[in-house]
Amino acid sequence: MGDLPTGAPTADQICSYMDSLSNWGRWGADDVLGTLNHITPDKRRQAAALVKEGRVVSCAWDIRARAMPGAVNPPQRYMLGTGLDLGVGPDTARPGQMDQGHAGAAMEFIGLVFHGLAITHIDALSHVFWDRKMYNALPASLVTDWNGATRMDVRDIREGVVTRGVLLDVDRARGRAFEPGEPVMPADLEAAEVMAGIRVEPGDVLLLRTGDGTRRVNDRNNYDPNIQPGYQAACLPWLHERGVAAIGSDVAQDVRPSGYGGQLTMPIHTVGIVAMGLWLIDNCNLEDVGATCAELKRWEFQFVLGPLRMEGGTGSPANPLAIF
Repeated sequence: MGDLPTGAPTADQICSYMDSLSNWGRWGADDVLGTLNHITPDKRRQAAALVKEGRVVSCAWDIRARAMPGAVNPPQRYMLGTGLDLGVGPDTARPGQMDQGHAGAAMEFIGLVFHGLAITHIDALSHVFWDRKMYNALPASLVTDWNGATRMDVRDIREGVVTRGVLLDVDRARGRAFEPGEPVMPADLEAAEVMAGIRVEPGDVLLLRTGDGTRRVNDRNNYDPNIQPGYQAACLPWLHERGVAAIGSDVAQDVRPSGYGGQLTMPIHTVGIVAMGLWLIDNCNLEDVGATCAELKRWEFQFVLGPLRMEGGTGSPANPLAIF
């Protein structure tokens, strides 16, 4: 194991979080929403009242059908119909040509692995297991080869996530980006709160900007997604206490490497999803929203995310929106 920062829990303490931070049964034996239960109608109305300028900022990266930083399997696009060779006659008609050659349409097949360290996506509560269990004590075997997640698939949030979003810009709060492999501690979160003059509250979606997005863009050829800043496991009790509905970050949440060797490679994912029922939005692009917050001098906004209604999906590509 690597050197752990001062205040970091031991591996045994993290394992104990599976019990001490557990939300199993908190909202009933049939609960599938986990921490999204913190979002109430009043919370949504509060978020709607934050829209002042009518500006919308995307918090997602482009999905490119070629090599992407952090993508082990780059997305694939196969064109079924294009704008080429239209109107050349029925003998050479391409797919998508119709109406005797006057009209045409473009169509494509898209294939991608959205989980991982490249594509902006939300993790469903069926995504991660611990000791053969997923959130709320459901057996991991409910995620199958043929049908995917037969329980707790991403359609459980088919109405979307609409609430107050808060950006904690730990990069700006201390005046420099976090280095690859550098952990974000609770003190860093609180320093960003002080800078923003805001407090993370129950039902918020917390977006964490480490500055890694700048490195992803500026050092594209040398970017190593296996060495990223991110939440240290010490933040888990903090997130639980604050009652956040979901967390998003410009990395895949966990500091990489975790510092716990192969024993606990992604404790934010493991404890967060399995024990807490915490929804994670990985690999956000927070550069534009960070600049907008700094310009407007406010770090709260209406947050909106709608997943694909994918049967059996253990998550979904996403385009989270911050509305000011």
